[in-house]
Amino acid sequence: MSSIMVTAVLSMHGTSEWLAIIVGITTSTVGGVVVYFIAVRPVLRFSRFSFAWLVSTLGVGIILSSFAALFWGTGSLPFPILLNGRAVSVIAGAHLTWQQILTVFVAIFLLGAFEVFRKRTLFGKLGMAISYDPEIASSIGANVTGYAILAFALGGLLVGIAGILVGPISFADAYMGDSYGIFGFVALMIGGIDMPAGAMGGGFILGILQSFAVTYINSQASDWFPFIVVVAVLLIAPNGIFMSGPSIKKSIKRFSQRKELAES
Repeated sequence: MSSIMVTAVLSMHGTSEWLAIIVGITTSTVGGVVVYFIAVRPVLRFSRFSFAWLVSTLGVGIILSSFAALFWGTGSLPFPILLNGRAVSVIAGAHLTWQQILTVFVAIFLLGAFEVFRKRTLFGKLGMAISYDPEIASSIGANVTGYAILAFALGGLLVGIAGILVGPISFADAYMGDSYGIFGFVALMIGGIDMPAGAMGGGFILGILQSFAVTYINSQASDWFPFIVVVAVLLIAPNGIFMSGPSIKKSIKRFSQRKELAES
């Protein structure tokens, strides 16, 4: 929301599009760090292993949306068109804009870069270790606070880029972060919260199902349909549909090991 709104407002006041985009992404990156200090770190001091900070960040998100609406109004603002005005024909007569195509390819590229970073570099592996058990990581000399700041800055950077990509497809709105936050959470539940590639797959699945719901039910289905999807996924595959296979394999392996131990 912050990257989209800042970019839209600056563009409306005559700032060049690319400069407005850079400022918008910078705003969301700095905002990620600010959210860590005011909504996450104080909560973790009381309970490091709980998810109470998720609730506090949701609260901060609501407050930020309200302030944005107070300063810029509750109506929608125009966003720079960028590549959204140019369409191309794809399979079966369907049309996509170059902006939509760019969004998909950039998302895939960023996912691949993130996976290489967290799995193939020492910095990324240490970051994952800190996220799983910050106490042990701190005991071996890891700078837990520094890694947390970097993680939230990276999160702000990624969502800032995402905002610039989806901004031309929609209008800038102070409350648009709420709907995207819900969709992102549902995508995580569908694909698996510990599997970034699965989360992206969950996002694609959710988008397809939502399009069918809007087409065959009504336009209001986009508001409530994600909740139906997440309930169904939680009932069928609580760990996510892409995590179910590995979980089943692990369970079978553990059962076999216990059986061998019992026989011996």
